[in-house]
Amino acid sequence: MGNYLNPGNHGFAGIRNDLYVDKSGLVGLINQTIDTPRRLTCVSRPRRFGKSFAAKMLCAYYDKTCDSAGLFDDLEIANAGGYREHLNQYDVIYLDMTEAIGEASIAEVVPYIQRNVLRELSEQYPELVPAEGFAATMANAAEISGNRFIMIIDEWDAPIREAKGKPSLQRRYLEFLRSLFKNSGMTDKIFAAAYITGILPIKKDGSQSVISDFLEYSMVKPRQFGKYVGFTEDEVKRLCGDHGIDFQMMKQWYDGYSFRELKSVYNPNSVMKAIYNDDFDSYWTQTSAAESLMGYIGLDFDGLGKVVSELIGGVVAKVDTKGFANDLETFRDRDDVLTLLIHLGYLAYNETAERVYIPNEEIRLEFVRAIRQVRRDDTVRRVRESGRLIEDTIRGKEEAVASQIEKIHEEEASLYYNNEQALRSVIKRAYFSYGDEYVMFEELPAGAGCADIVYLPKRDSVLPALVVELKWNQSAESALEQIRGRRYPDALRGYGGDLLLVGISYDKKAPAGKRKHQCRIERFLREACGAEE
Repeated sequence: MGNYLNPGNHGFAGIRNDLYVDKSGLVGLINQTIDTPRRLTCVSRPRRFGKSFAAKMLCAYYDKTCDSAGLFDDLEIANAGGYREHLNQYDVIYLDMTEAIGEASIAEVVPYIQRNVLRELSEQYPELVPAEGFAATMANAAEISGNRFIMIIDEWDAPIREAKGKPSLQRRYLEFLRSLFKNSGMTDKIFAAAYITGILPIKKDGSQSVISDFLEYSMVKPRQFGKYVGFTEDEVKRLCGDHGIDFQMMKQWYDGYSFRELKSVYNPNSVMKAIYNDDFDSYWTQTSAAESLMGYIGLDFDGLGKVVSELIGGVVAKVDTKGFANDLETFRDRDDVLTLLIHLGYLAYNETAERVYIPNEEIRLEFVRAIRQVRRDDTVRRVRESGRLIEDTIRGKEEAVASQIEKIHEEEASLYYNNEQALRSVIKRAYFSYGDEYVMFEELPAGAGCADIVYLPKRDSVLPALVVELKWNQSAESALEQIRGRRYPDALRGYGGDLLLVGISYDKKAPAGKRKHQCRIERFLREACGAEE
């Protein structure tokens, strides 16, 4: 067992010893590529989405120096074709690029890897004669061993990220990868399959990938790997049931990523931490994020600040992902910034509609924190106005609330009211900075219906909860009547603090020059709706 050649199965054994969600079906997908033209696979995922767990699982499965049947026989992969055929049958080369950079400088990481891999190969196969070049020596080793390698690279793009602004160092690393994977004749001699994973897709050279033979599966197009990006809804429901966790709160906090064939994907790291800690929180800030969200949303591209404030408010935005260069420094326009945020996990992407949105409460809070540090005049104004709107709502200043919502609507010249959904979009834009004190729920099941929007105070907040009902071409008073009549406050029976009912309406039929938005606010008396104290 070595550090780079055949690292063993202890990493995956440790994972199995903890709370584990079976993602072994990914092994079956890689098995299907072995000894085929599809043998090279690149899977990119955000930080803390299980990339290293998957890499350790693949090491444990393929490494011929260990017996991993006890780790896999009870998992999904055991029922798949080819399970026994490939189990522990290969020499595995495993590179953790983040670890390698920690051992050697970014300028020396390639020779460091080559030197150590060749040393371990020579120890395993003393008869190995070094050839001219690393790839040729690997081919000789494959011939001596009698089978080709499975290569697994975790955080493959770490040298690209660490060498930001140093194109010569990036090129040196990419040339190393090219030497292994660009020459199909040599690649076929060395590898039965290769699996590389990182945050970013493979860097482009012009409009093409610099290692074009890899099949890529990203947050934009995960294809058949979509179910292995994070936890599915069924998996999260089982976890919540097994551990007595509120599933609806789990969904609100960590769901929201979706793909063409999979409509609900959860952040796995955050779900696990919520279970371990019995606490819903924004665990994103506890990741080792190398790049600042603030640095990206503060870039001076036309309309980016406005789009970000809309996204925070729950609105979707159009994006063109096709021109992105797959690095952290080449940005042509706001589409490139939004595309990067998809790959980093800060935005979710609807491939069919080509729209981005903030996936869940956890990430929305990160945006709210970051946007307060962006020192652009329009951004500062939007944050200040949204904060004032929340204060006016809590103080019952109905005219001020209606006036601010009217202002937001007038600024959004492209948004035409034609139903309550359009009104809701303006409301979410207006209240976008709620995240300091509240968690937002839309269409919350309550009483005899669903409340349009509920802002529930966080545990340490002293502010009242807000139940907001919207009305189109009706009065704000009728919105309050619906809240009371359908007993929407019943959804908050377990909440013991103060509660405000907020009715907001838009009357398109009002005479020209008259304010079209109205607001009514009243403090809820629990006895009025028959709710329990």
